[in-house]
Amino acid sequence: MPDNHSHSSSSCRHTHGAPKHSKALYTAMTLAFLFMVVEVIGGYVANSLALISDALHMFTDVGALSLSLIVLRIAHWPRTPEMSYGYQRAEVLGALASALSLWVLCGVLVYEAIQRLFTPQPVQGSIVFVIASIGLLANLMMMKVLHSGQGENINVRAAYLHVLGDLLGSVGVILSGAILFWTGWNPIDPIITILFSLAIVYGSGKIIAESVSILMESTPPGFDPIAIEKDLLLISGVKEVHDLHIWAVSPQNVSFSAHLIAENTNGALSEAHLLLQTKYNIRHMTIQVEDPEHFESQYCYDCDKNSSKN
Repeated sequence: MPDNHSHSSSSCRHTHGAPKHSKALYTAMTLAFLFMVVEVIGGYVANSLALISDALHMFTDVGALSLSLIVLRIAHWPRTPEMSYGYQRAEVLGALASALSLWVLCGVLVYEAIQRLFTPQPVQGSIVFVIASIGLLANLMMMKVLHSGQGENINVRAAYLHVLGDLLGSVGVILSGAILFWTGWNPIDPIITILFSLAIVYGSGKIIAESVSILMESTPPGFDPIAIEKDLLLISGVKEVHDLHIWAVSPQNVSFSAHLIAENTNGALSEAHLLLQTKYNIRHMTIQVEDPEHFESQYCYDCDKNSSKN
């Protein structure tokens, strides 16, 4: 049975991005650690749950940034015969672990905040306000350091989300400190804690959803398999397209495979490559093309429909 089976890839992994992201992560981790110590001391002195909870969140930032550094290096290890895709998905696993740790932390904070709502405790608003203001500046510095990398790497984005959560927390704690200073209304401290915990859960949920989608090898956002199949069928000589798959090894590395039944196999293969590269920016692809005279299609659309109904 004659066939034309081709692999095409121009998505070679370059490691120049690793040092750049590593430097940003190291800088952010140092800032997070230093300010975490300040917040723990200040929270203890002021008796502020909001300040201590922000310090605990900063502690998870240190952990998340450390994890990001480790994962970033693992992701750039060279591939082996056993790990044919390399270790790129370490980035996804790191992002998922980082986001899930935020959910655990927020659960603890909300529980403690609810306890304080029923038994309010005196809090020194002036200390809370000053330390939270310093924290806001520290978070802004960390966000600036991580901003460029968060658009390029899901693992850095998860770390960036940790810092963003801290930024929201600092704003909330500043508000809490101001209200405490002017009114002495202690319940504002746990209320602020609950609100910014819910905001963090919402934001980290997006990271979790994206990570799970990649691990389940779902079609990446921005790609429509039906539209791609229709475009392939428009290629001269193509009679059938099946076993079409689009998945992501990592957010930066999209892969494609398909089986085409077509006359003029070499011409159809070249046109398919050109279409996928120019219109869809897919660089890593595996396409098998076979002559319809020597191939009996065993693909059954009705079978798929019946199996889905069952």
